[in-house]
Order: sequence, then structure tokens, then C-alpha cells
Amino acid sequence: MKTLLKEKNISLKLAKKIIFSLIIIIVFDFFLFPAPVLAIEINSIDEEMIEPVVEEPVIVKEFINNLPLNENRKALKITYRTVTAYNSEKNQCDDSPCVTANGFNVCEHGIEDTIAANWLKFGTQVRIPDLFGDRVFTVRDRMNERYDDRVDIWMADKTDAKKFGVKHVKIEILEP
Repeated sequence: MKTLLKEKNISLKLAKKIIFSLIIIIVFDFFLFPAPVLAIEINSIDEEMIEPVVEEPVIVKEFINNLPLNENRKALKITYRTVTAYNSEKNQCDDSPCVTANGFNVCEHGIEDTIAANWLKFGTQVRIPDLFGDRVFTVRDRMNERYDDRVDIWMADKTDAKKFGVKHVKIEILEP
């Protein structure tokens, strides 16, 4: 070994460090992190663990019975906005949670066709085709003034409103 070291101009101290490092790497690689144990066969994956990718609107199926039918009107304007959902709770509304800003009682009406939008006039009707297909919503409420470019959909059930979350989707403003 001394003749090999002299020919290559490697000191004995450096050679010992290299050999020691290689031993540490091998010990770590094969004993402390056994990669073959972590590998699994593709056939052994449980089919129930794999969730399918949903490419159709999920919301349409859940809320289809609570929305008014389309009247086949044309869109005057198409825009993309952030859409959220709310329900009639005092912590989300004012002292009269069922009554909207224009005096409409959503609880008595019971149909989820009301939206709040500060950038649209009361009575304006819109479609949200990516989420609700051809269903029509009417602007009957307002949001906090800091949300001047959003749409908030009224839902009867708090769980549904939370499940809805925040989405950025196409809004079609319909002709009167």
C-alpha cells in the first residue's frame, strides 16, 4: 500500500480519511437506510387509496335541487372573480341574518339563488357555469366593503358553505 501511495502522491492520513468516509457511507446506506425495504410493488397498492381526479363540477350535483332553472338568456359580460359562500349566521351577517341588504328574506325563500356582490346592482342576474351549470343567481346582498370584486353565494347550510371554500371562476352577467 505504501508503494501505491507514493506513486499517486496521496498521504497515508488522506487515504485513511477516504476509506473511513466510504465505510461510514456504506454503513449508513445499507444498514441505517435500507432502501429495498421502502420499495413496494405497484400491484400491492390498495385501489381504495387512489382517489379519482374529478373533472366535472361537484357542486352542481350537491346543490342542483336548491337552485332556480335557467331561462336561456345571453351573457352581456363575462368576467373572472373570486367566489366564496356564506350562510345566515349572526357572525357572518348583521343583526337580522335572514334579511339581505335589499330586504329580501333568504330563509323564507329557501332557494339558494342569492348572491352578494358589491360590484353589481341589486337585481342583476348571473350564472356561474363552471360550478353550477345553467343555474341563475340574483344579487340581493352586499359584502363587507373591502371585498369590492368578489361574489359571495348564500347557502342554507353552514357545512355546505364551508365545504365550498374559495374559488376563482367565470361569472356571466345576464341581460335583463
